Amino acid sequence: MNTAFDLVKPRLWPIVHRRPTAGTRRLLRLAVITAVAASLWFGIFLVALRVLAHFATIEEIGPLLNFKLLNMLLVTSLALLIFSDILTALSKLYLARDLPLVHALPVPAHRIYLARWMEICFDGSWMVVAFTLPVFLAYGIVFGQGLVYVIVLVAAFLPFALMAASLSALLVMGAVIVIPANRMKNMFVMLGLLAFVAIYLALRMARPEQLVDPEVFESVLAYVAALQTPAAPWLPSTWAFNALQAALEGTPGRGLADLALLWSGTLTLVFISLLAADALYSRGYSRTQAGIVRSRRPRAAAGRQRWLRAWSGPVRALLDKELRTFWRDQTQWSQIFLILALVVIYVYNFKVLPLEKSPLPTVYLQNLLAFLNMGLALFVLTAVTARFAFPAVCTEREAFWTVKVAPISIRAFLWIKFGIYYLPLLVLTETLIVVTNTLLNVTPFMMGLSVLTIFSMVPGIVALGIGLGALNPNFRTENPAQAVTGFDGLLFMLFSTALIGTVLTLQAGPVYHYFMAQLRGRPLPPHWTLWATTAGLTGLALCIAATYIPIRIGQRRLEQRGV
Repeated sequence: MNTAFDLVKPRLWPIVHRRPTAGTRRLLRLAVITAVAASLWFGIFLVALRVLAHFATIEEIGPLLNFKLLNMLLVTSLALLIFSDILTALSKLYLARDLPLVHALPVPAHRIYLARWMEICFDGSWMVVAFTLPVFLAYGIVFGQGLVYVIVLVAAFLPFALMAASLSALLVMGAVIVIPANRMKNMFVMLGLLAFVAIYLALRMARPEQLVDPEVFESVLAYVAALQTPAAPWLPSTWAFNALQAALEGTPGRGLADLALLWSGTLTLVFISLLAADALYSRGYSRTQAGIVRSRRPRAAAGRQRWLRAWSGPVRALLDKELRTFWRDQTQWSQIFLILALVVIYVYNFKVLPLEKSPLPTVYLQNLLAFLNMGLALFVLTAVTARFAFPAVCTEREAFWTVKVAPISIRAFLWIKFGIYYLPLLVLTETLIVVTNTLLNVTPFMMGLSVLTIFSMVPGIVALGIGLGALNPNFRTENPAQAVTGFDGLLFMLFSTALIGTVLTLQAGPVYHYFMAQLRGRPLPPHWTLWATTAGLTGLALCIAATYIPIRIGQRRLEQRGV
């Protein structure tokens, strides 16, 4: 055990022995990250508190509704923990850069596994814990429980997370024996995405929103029966739910058997995984190191080559390299699949909107949702840009020196990066807005406004991603996609959100007065044309500034950077 802790110490050393600095940039980074994290955490807490408190006011069925939501939360958390832990285990056990050094040490395989398992437990679980904790605390407040509930929560969720980590590690070690780890990651990502889409679609077909609408059931007894449907007794989430339910009802002793099941199952899985590590871990790692990746003869599509001939030699070479790299990276394909799945889910949600049940006029509600839909589509664009465009400079990795010495300027390099991502993201976002507005049956005015707004804002958001991603790129990172989790990624999210909020705020006033005039059959105010024109031109100027300024700043930073 001491050896396992010794192997974890190098990761803890920079944190424990970090010298405090009072640099302006460091303080700004810490303040921004703390403010954003605290705002998000308290936002989740307040929303959960409001919803749970509202359900608690419903006589007879209020507690049943809250407990049904608690069970769904735990099942979802279990799925997220397993998926996250699988990817983390694959990286920590087989793909980390320091593994050759670690395996050269005179340490048994199960000790190395135990040290990595500790890291898997933390890295794969902390985000799920951070986002679910405010919801669990809101449950304690709504049900009026205190310290005893908190103790039960810790005693239930800790083995819950450890069990998911052990199960994921076992699955990874068994799978790597059959398929090398360097090919396994993409398969796990694809299977996880398929499972996510399948679970979501199954959930949507089940219509869980019916639980808050008793009128859709034939009788009260059918409604209560739906709320009291027992969960699968063999799932760890059910054991955790039973323990938490007993604590929330003021009878924590009733959940001791379920806590015992959780802890015994966790300890059993940890023991089995340690035994499996001696038999499987070294074998799987050796297979990964000896894996041969077959090289393919580069074959360029004729159409792409004809398109590239329109550019000069250095620009054509860089464009060809970017396109080849993108299409050969299998991780990009899994992410593209995720984007397509999210698009399907996004569109489906608009298809099932019960607009006819709203007390507001349908035309007014349709166009109001269309205006809000612009913001949602632009936030989807921001998320996709953060995944693909923001790390575009980091993807050069340690070969960035070839760009510095190539007969092409850094400015052209960044604009080529911009061009590669601009057109696909424009098509994606415009498709989203057109399809969803068609499902909403919006007016031609709202359709035209949405299309023009998206067309003007896509360049600004993509350029923000490219330019801010060039400020401090980490060319030594194992995974360029993780670049967005740093301070510059957070700045991109903040600036992009600010741009979206500012442009939509400028449009909100003129759009509101236009629809109110249409709804009430009265003429527009005399100053409306000047107001709308000023708002439109101001928004367009902001988008143009967001397109050119970030890339210019990124250009200067890269030019100052050494080879």
